[in-house]
Amino acid sequence: MKLQYILIFAASCVEAAARKVGCSTGEMYRRMKRVGLIHGFIIPGYEALHSQSREHVTEDVLGALRIWEEKQGIVAA
Repeated sequence: MKLQYILIFAASCVEAAARKVGCSTGEMYRRMKRVGLIHGFIIPGYEALHSQSREHVTEDVLGALRIWEEKQGIVAA
C-alpha cells in the first residue's frame, strides 16, 4: 500500500463529495480538514473504502462529515 495511492484516493473523495453537494473542492477540503475527516476517516479507512463503488464511498464520506460536524457543533453552510 503506497502513500501516493492513498492520497490520490483521498483527493478523489474530496472532489466527489464537493461535486455531490455542489460546492468547490476547496470548500469541501476546508470542511473535511476542520473536523479531521481526511486523516481520521478517509486515510485510515482506505482499505475498506477503496474497494466500494464511488457512489457508496461518496455517501459514506458525506455521512461521516455530517456526523463529525454535528459532534463538533459545526453548522455546514
